[in-house]
Amino acid sequence: MDIGADTIRRWHVEDNGWSDIGYHFVVRRNGTIERGRDMETVGAHVAGHNKHSIGVCWVGGYQGIDNRTKEQKTSMATLIYLLKKMFPDADVLGHRDFHGVAKSCPSYNVKTELS
Repeated sequence: MDIGADTIRRWHVEDNGWSDIGYHFVVRRNGTIERGRDMETVGAHVAGHNKHSIGVCWVGGYQGIDNRTKEQKTSMATLIYLLKKMFPDADVLGHRDFHGVAKSCPSYNVKTELS
């Protein structure tokens, strides 16, 4: 489905009772990058690691299927490039790459593709 930051924000606030969307950025199917939380605000995207990370969500994928669009891949690469310029020592990781997090997403290897 093609949803954006507003829909995810509504889920996180209304369904989870959070103060805002958990992610700092959302990459839509058409490649549009939408802002979520302000980067100065701690996110809610990976339990135990939010204080020292920036949360980026790409829309799509389901049960291990990598269905990112060409536009999403291009936008994600650009966003990661810009974030790495801001935080040069940062590691680029997927949900599944964080120690102690029982997640299998995303459906591709972030460390090899985007680092």
